[in-house]
Amino acid sequence: MEQLRTLSAVIETGSLEAAAAGLQLTASAVSQRLKAMELQAGSVLVVRTRPVRATASGEILLTLARQVLLLGAEAEAALVGPESDVDPGRVHVTVAVNADSLASWFGAALSGLARETGLSVEILREDEEHASGLLRSGSVMGAVTTKKAPVQGCSSTRLGVMRYRAMANPEFAERWFGSGSDPASIAGAPAVHFDRNDSLQTSMQRMIAREIGLQGLVFAPAFYVPDSRQYVNAVVLGLGWGMVPDVQDPADGSLVRLNPGWEHSVTLYWQRWKLESAALDRITKVVLDAAAEAGLDGPNPKLNDG
Repeated sequence: MEQLRTLSAVIETGSLEAAAAGLQLTASAVSQRLKAMELQAGSVLVVRTRPVRATASGEILLTLARQVLLLGAEAEAALVGPESDVDPGRVHVTVAVNADSLASWFGAALSGLARETGLSVEILREDEEHASGLLRSGSVMGAVTTKKAPVQGCSSTRLGVMRYRAMANPEFAERWFGSGSDPASIAGAPAVHFDRNDSLQTSMQRMIAREIGLQGLVFAPAFYVPDSRQYVNAVVLGLGWGMVPDVQDPADGSLVRLNPGWEHSVTLYWQRWKLESAALDRITKVVLDAAAEAGLDGPNPKLNDG
């Protein structure tokens, strides 16, 4: 148990020294525990870079470590009981959420978590396409992802659909697209991107270019705004057009749709460890309730197990 706790602390803090401080040990003692684990496992578990990172074998034991620590914390809380004066500490859970969800419908989940007691929740912002990788490595216990097929050892529940529509402020739309939102204008109109990994705008540009037979399309200058709320604000201010999710549409006339056909849908799923964990059950309910309240399609009650 102490070896697993040490491995988890080293990966979370990124160094043997920081882990030693948190565990109230010497760095030498932490190093000795890691070496003992590696001898038992028969392979190297961590690469001593800065920050320290887990090897493939280390990730397997890291997942085990976090599962054992979660269940241990819940057992301790159950043994102490709610009436006891002894504080068993909080049960720590890590989840991954994409930026657009975090800035919109997931706010209701945060409100739900505020009513929970005995939980310490760490939310990692991660692109919905890559969140399943964090589940696979054991870095998180639950994640909002676009992957329907459950990661091994996880269950998957459909949350619903986030719909993105090409939008701009009225003045920008009139200047660059005219009253008819001429598709040929898509090549010259400035666009707002979330970051350089964001492909919604360029995918839409290429789709429209293919439909109208534009060859050798050269995109206009782009703006990159890596914050969901400020991204929408940048579109409202007229920096460019952008793919805005329905749940973030200001709905006050500050944005208009450019073309009814210029839209993209992303189906979201909630994946979590398949553990008999009261903490994960509570967080799962909060997330599903928030998605339903936001008007996403609503969860499918049938779980797909991996």
